[in-house]
Amino acid sequence: MSNVLNVLEKFNVKRSDLIKEYKAEGKKIIGCSPYHLPVELVYAGGMIPMGIWGSQGEVVLAKQFFPAFYCSIVQRSMEMALNGTLDVLDGMMVSIQCDSLKAFGQNIKRAIGDKVPYIHVAMAQNRKIECGIDFNETQYRKVKEQLEKISGNIITDEAVNEAIKLYNKSKVAMQEFVQLAAKCPHLITPTKRSLVLTLANSMDRKKYLEILTELNEALRAEEEKEWDGIKIVTTGIYTSLDGLNEIFEENKMAIVDDEVAEESRQFRTLVDEDTDNPIRALAKYLGDIEGCSLMYDPDKKRSDMLIEKVKKSGADAVVYIQAKFCDPEEFDYPIFKKALAKEGIKLVMIEVDQQQANLEQARTALQTFAEML
Repeated sequence: MSNVLNVLEKFNVKRSDLIKEYKAEGKKIIGCSPYHLPVELVYAGGMIPMGIWGSQGEVVLAKQFFPAFYCSIVQRSMEMALNGTLDVLDGMMVSIQCDSLKAFGQNIKRAIGDKVPYIHVAMAQNRKIECGIDFNETQYRKVKEQLEKISGNIITDEAVNEAIKLYNKSKVAMQEFVQLAAKCPHLITPTKRSLVLTLANSMDRKKYLEILTELNEALRAEEEKEWDGIKIVTTGIYTSLDGLNEIFEENKMAIVDDEVAEESRQFRTLVDEDTDNPIRALAKYLGDIEGCSLMYDPDKKRSDMLIEKVKKSGADAVVYIQAKFCDPEEFDYPIFKKALAKEGIKLVMIEVDQQQANLEQARTALQTFAEML
């Protein structure tokens, strides 16, 4: 039996079990929902940043806050706040990077009330220019003060620099994992790949880096095998839906790279290390991110990034997973669709929603696409 499979078992943990473990250790947990938040500040304060990306299930209570045609990450996260799932958190941090998240931030503040302290994270759209970095630094200093109140610890520049180094090291390891996984699709299925990458949003980053390093070492020892199926690059907000990755596997589709918000967008960009102002380094990081649909990006570099990923990985096609009612993603789609068509790269779009009871439409679309390839 491959040692890779043994190590993969270490990633098979539930978020609820991790929360119980951290609480038992006396650690405080800050919910982080969902994109590009200064999680290093949380870690520097001796707390655990816990990614809140919604969850699968029905929306009942959240209907009093949002219409049906609304981002399912927001609706399901609000449902978790209203049904008490998030009461275990010691704080809730929300990024304000699109219209849906702006409304979410204000509504969840009302929903959780005094039970869970709310941390509002405003971010400048003009994030690359000096005044944009100044604004983001000012906001992060306010966040730091709120985190210090929750943790009871002073967050020093030294602690922030150390957290930045740890997270950068884990990001590099995740980049390596993506490359190694592409060479071992017979072992790293889409389901396992998603599990490994998304666990980073929940697990103590030091522990996560330890087991990911072990997995990468095991993958390096594996002999590369020719893949007789289809190689794809995925793009969208999330792919971690029950059943979606199984559909890829049914059609012998191996994910050899991605441009997914819950996956590569979280680790493809590093933060400047060992600066005399690490909080400003975190603010500058927002300006260094490219190709994200939620970030102001007049050059729309996502198109070129997808083309490069396809060519570098030798992928046969791109699968776009459209998060239903996500306006920023919908605005990006016709742009990169045109760019991919110009390069002769095949593309299929499927629509997903965390409230979906089944994925039969996606199954039919992917099966047909696989047959065409």
